[in-house]
Amino acid sequence: MTNRAGPAAPRADEWLLDNPQMRRFINAANDARTRQADARRVVAEIRPSFVKLLSDPDWLPRKFQLPSAESGMGGGIGMWLLYRAADGGLAFSALVVPPGAQTPIHDHLAWGLVGLYRGEQEEEVFSRRDDRRDESHAKLALALRQTLRPGDFYELLPENDIHRVRTTSAETSVSLHLLGNDNGCIWRHRFDQETDSAQPFRSGWLNVDCRDEEDS
Repeated sequence: MTNRAGPAAPRADEWLLDNPQMRRFINAANDARTRQADARRVVAEIRPSFVKLLSDPDWLPRKFQLPSAESGMGGGIGMWLLYRAADGGLAFSALVVPPGAQTPIHDHLAWGLVGLYRGEQEEEVFSRRDDRRDESHAKLALALRQTLRPGDFYELLPENDIHRVRTTSAETSVSLHLLGNDNGCIWRHRFDQETDSAQPFRSGWLNVDCRDEEDS
């Protein structure tokens, strides 16, 4: 007799952190993305809720504000998942960057909102100057450099999807990232300006596996 596995159970939203502030924010974000097809409209609608969350000093536990030697970004940079939608269309996370450390130049391949919660950062935004025909080649030019302090935020859209951030304060910086994909688990790109190269990479999450790893 052959045993046949039944249909896979539907995925559920994952709440790695669950409190009233998070619930209000995520519910607003999910409502916006289900009603709006245009990324700019989604981001614009979520912005007021994001500003409120950035200004609240009490909702994010200390454990999600710690760096980690196991970082997929390198440099002790911690990527802590706080929430992930069942359909993979929304992820909310905390990026923790120790003093003096910086992320590689990378993309996100989704719309998003990024805001500084603690510390200070410098962000550098890059634009592509190649024809994108070769996946391993990318000619980048610096388009913007800006200093970020707690409460500052910016939008991620196709024209500014490639960036690098560095902590400039004496304390570890913590930024909040709302992305329209599971950005810790998708394959995206790490760029090297010195060699004009692009390599696929997946940063992963410190506190949860990617779903394909869970299924294997």
